[in-house]
Amino acid sequence: MRIKALCSLPQKGGWRGALYLIMAGCIAALSLPPLCFIPALPLALGVLYQAVGLAPTKRQAALWAFLFGMGFYTAGLYWLTNAILTRVEEFWWAVPFAAPGVALLIAPLFIVPALLCRLVPEGWPRLLLFAGSWTLADMARVFYFSGFPWNPLGSVLELPGYVGDVLIQPASLIGVDGLTFMVVLASLALWQGRRAALGVCVCTILWCGWGAWRVEHHAHHSGGGKPAIAIVQGNVPEDDVLERDGASEQFESYLQLTARAVADARAHLPGHLPVVIWPESAFPGLLDEDEWARQTIATAAAGAPVLLGSDRRAGKGRWYNSLIALAADGHIEAIYDKSRLVPFGEYEPWILPFHLLPAVVVPGLGLTRWDLPQIGRVGPMVCYEIIFSGSVVASGQRPEWLLTISNDAWYGNSAGPRQHLATGRMRAVEEGLPVVFANNRGVSAIYDAEGRDVGHTKWGKEQTLIRVLPDAEAWTVFTYIGRWGPFTLAILSVLMAVWGGYGRKQKHVHINESLVKTR
Repeated sequence: MRIKALCSLPQKGGWRGALYLIMAGCIAALSLPPLCFIPALPLALGVLYQAVGLAPTKRQAALWAFLFGMGFYTAGLYWLTNAILTRVEEFWWAVPFAAPGVALLIAPLFIVPALLCRLVPEGWPRLLLFAGSWTLADMARVFYFSGFPWNPLGSVLELPGYVGDVLIQPASLIGVDGLTFMVVLASLALWQGRRAALGVCVCTILWCGWGAWRVEHHAHHSGGGKPAIAIVQGNVPEDDVLERDGASEQFESYLQLTARAVADARAHLPGHLPVVIWPESAFPGLLDEDEWARQTIATAAAGAPVLLGSDRRAGKGRWYNSLIALAADGHIEAIYDKSRLVPFGEYEPWILPFHLLPAVVVPGLGLTRWDLPQIGRVGPMVCYEIIFSGSVVASGQRPEWLLTISNDAWYGNSAGPRQHLATGRMRAVEEGLPVVFANNRGVSAIYDAEGRDVGHTKWGKEQTLIRVLPDAEAWTVFTYIGRWGPFTLAILSVLMAVWGGYGRKQKHVHINESLVKTR
């Protein structure tokens, strides 16, 4: 089965062809979390693949790929507009450009596979070259500004529940970038005839079989002596966070939720010492400079350690976005300063001709591991840092669990917080470590080392989530090879495609020479 007929419109050029490719990109975005409508991806990628292959010129092929990327990222990142709306009085003019502006910076990466695949004949060499170069271009997004590897196509497999758990298990071998390669290759192979489609079906069955075996083989359990994680979700609107309106009420609400969470943990999970976690921006002040606040928090926690987000001074007009560990007596045991900053949100790339941010956030020294009483060995992160595959564990310092605190209230009740949460689930599978994700307005969750949902909150609800910390895996293949695994896979596919394409060209040359001689 082929879809060349569907691509007749783009070949005509003009605004209709442009609109066609933009729409195809938007359709592809339907496969992303939280919808995960996977059938949309083979359809959209098939249209792109055939369109760039049939384009009369390289320039038109590049244009089609760019427009597809614009549609994909604009639709997939539509929720960025909500962040502008929190300061709409000042930046009203930027509302229409939030998602398209980011898409404009990333969409050119789609041109790479579009042009490279035209260098080899149609067939399996072109499929391999397209999938491999797509993966390499996608992996390169970690170098954009401070890095923006959001919504890799491997994340389309993160369906909710058991089905998603099964589908994402190969990430423990090849990471989300390897999943991206396999997803692109399978999506395009479906359009290459019955034999290729049958091959995809067989591989999918084997994929699911291995994933199901791994999920069942690594049954979820929490060993004795593990802490009881108590996430406190205060549900503070972003306007209140920015303006500090009702700061005392916000603080009091978190104190009450903390006292209740600790009491519930001790009542229902005896033998597991509670560890309280507040999200990013939960404390409306500078905690390291406020002894009274620290003692007040310690009193509410009644002997339980508290991990929470707070700003810290880094000089005049400069700040750290920090995660602070408070001991049971209220003294500071450890501080982690966020090291990967959000472009346009926490720092301004040089490309901007104006200032968006009222203050300068300074990056910290990098990833670390805390080894603290009652808490154990934890890898602390703040918000954005969880999205970086292969870069969430400090070198040589494997923790027992990963913690990320965030404030996604900026993006409202949209796909944004759910996509962010999906990255935490994927990191759990890759690293074989439980992930605790604490969010201000939601969604907060705890995942075990296989990415299974141990418990989660609802968005926009003031609530607590209390679960015993799941056990970690000793290791995964990905913990050893990291992103070198999918990188090697993509490079090999490109080399095989070039070799196969050269062989086919040589074969055609010999056939033509034979025909000439017979004449």
